[in-house]
Amino acid sequence: MKDSTIGLPGGAALTAAEVCAGARLHGKLAVITGASTGIGLETASALALAGAHVFLGARDEQALMNAKQRIAASSPWSEVSVHRLDLMLESSILAFANAVESLGRPVDILICNSGVMACPLTRTHSGMEAQFMTNYVGHAFLTSRLSRMLRSARSARFVSLSSSAHHLASVNLDDPSFLRRPYDRWAAYGQSKTAAALLAVQVHQRMAEDGVTGFAVHPGLIKTELARHLNAAERAAIDRRIESAGTTSRWKTIAAGAATTAWAATAAMLHDLGSAYLEDCSVARPICQPNFLHGVMPYARDSGLAQELWRVTEELLGATLPL
Repeated sequence: MKDSTIGLPGGAALTAAEVCAGARLHGKLAVITGASTGIGLETASALALAGAHVFLGARDEQALMNAKQRIAASSPWSEVSVHRLDLMLESSILAFANAVESLGRPVDILICNSGVMACPLTRTHSGMEAQFMTNYVGHAFLTSRLSRMLRSARSARFVSLSSSAHHLASVNLDDPSFLRRPYDRWAAYGQSKTAAALLAVQVHQRMAEDGVTGFAVHPGLIKTELARHLNAAERAAIDRRIESAGTTSRWKTIAAGAATTAWAATAAMLHDLGSAYLEDCSVARPICQPNFLHGVMPYARDSGLAQELWRVTEELLGATLPL
């Protein structure tokens, strides 16, 4: 199902810890959003196990402290820092970025993992739709703020969590927040995950000369709290789609769901493949028709669309976002 042989054998079944088993990340700083639970926490745990200083961001401060204690217990040789991060609030993003910056060291790995899915219509104070803001705009703003620290690492990895849900929709540059069209929570989610893929394209094309390599990742289908807004009918429809694909099971454990992110963040074989879209610890196959399970649509890797999206993002925020 892939367009190349670049990948790990049995990649769909690998765990993040297995992917990182040979990595040597001592002295490296890895910043991870949405890292208090689910695949974000699993990714952070695997990177810490390999020696990285992990800096976790999430909205729930108690969950962050619990995550810190869990990682510290399993990886006592690694540093763990936490700071509250609400990607719906620009002030919170700035405070988080300042906390990272206060360490006075390069950011070697930035993983934009945090996300929401198919939620009821919610807006920021400025009118930004919640999925677009959380899954893309907030991360774009954070990446801009940390761009100097990424460049200073000289060989940094940037990982943006996309999804096969990008098959649902490209980005509507004229009305990304559904101000002039009826709100569709699935179209909004698909658009946000296309935007997340384009964020990796934009980061790579703007920062590759300074050693920053960007990737978009589809983690796979994982049963986490991300799906809390799905009703029983929607869950059943997903199960039927998986069954119709002719596979025994495409559901992944949380540990397996974090594997491709960990691979994107650490694999030496990916050094010259920046802006690639990855799934199952492999480079994804380009497709032209959506199947909602695997492969990458052309608009999710369109460098021109990535640039236009960045321009629109700056207009929406009323600020320049340097990379």
